[in-house]
Amino acid sequence: MSIRVEGLTKIYGEQKAVDSISFEAKPGVLGFLGPNGAGKSTTMKILTCFIPQTAGKAEVCGFDVTTQPIEVKRSIGYLPESNALYGEMYVKESMGFIADIHQLNDPGKRIADVIEMTGLGPEQHKKIGQLSKGYRQRVGLAQAILHDPQVLILDEPTSGLDPNQLISIRQLILNLGKTKTVVLSTHIMQEVEAVCDHVIIVNKGKIVADDTLANLKGKNTTTSLEDIFVKLTNL
Repeated sequence: MSIRVEGLTKIYGEQKAVDSISFEAKPGVLGFLGPNGAGKSTTMKILTCFIPQTAGKAEVCGFDVTTQPIEVKRSIGYLPESNALYGEMYVKESMGFIADIHQLNDPGKRIADVIEMTGLGPEQHKKIGQLSKGYRQRVGLAQAILHDPQVLILDEPTSGLDPNQLISIRQLILNLGKTKTVVLSTHIMQEVEAVCDHVIIVNKGKIVADDTLANLKGKNTTTSLEDIFVKLTNL
């Protein structure tokens, strides 16, 4: 398994943001869903070694997030919801900066390939600060996949995209999921139905569903993922 989580817990003061959750993820696209404050972003920050857990264990590609954080970070591409970028850098320049961090062997070719994959060609010589929100999302995604990681963690990756951009980025995520483990967090249920083959729903720090999309729909009286989501998180 690319991701293995056992009894993961995170407590902030008196609030239990993540409450002893366990799950596994393998290559494919996993929808990681839940209402605001359910513990999704906290879990993703633990998996990417941004914050430590209070209890439990998490592994990425066989590396422990607590004892082997450098190896975990090498294995992961992360697009956070905030998507912090250097606005004064040019798009292609920023790709070179990230390539240097990862010490890529042939950065020029990889940068060109990723710029093409993410549709950034027309914008590559612009400053990031001059780009629309949708194109800034593409830059963040390009930086996340540049070092060809085995695991991608994407927090609201299609935020701010227009319908045409949405279709192309969805297809990119689907293609990436053929060989990589992609954890996709979003509030757009149609997006989940379009790209995910497995779904985890969290509510109040606990997992309330962990199944294939087909099985989830089969177990419920509705075929709408939105209705299933509301039913499981409105408790």
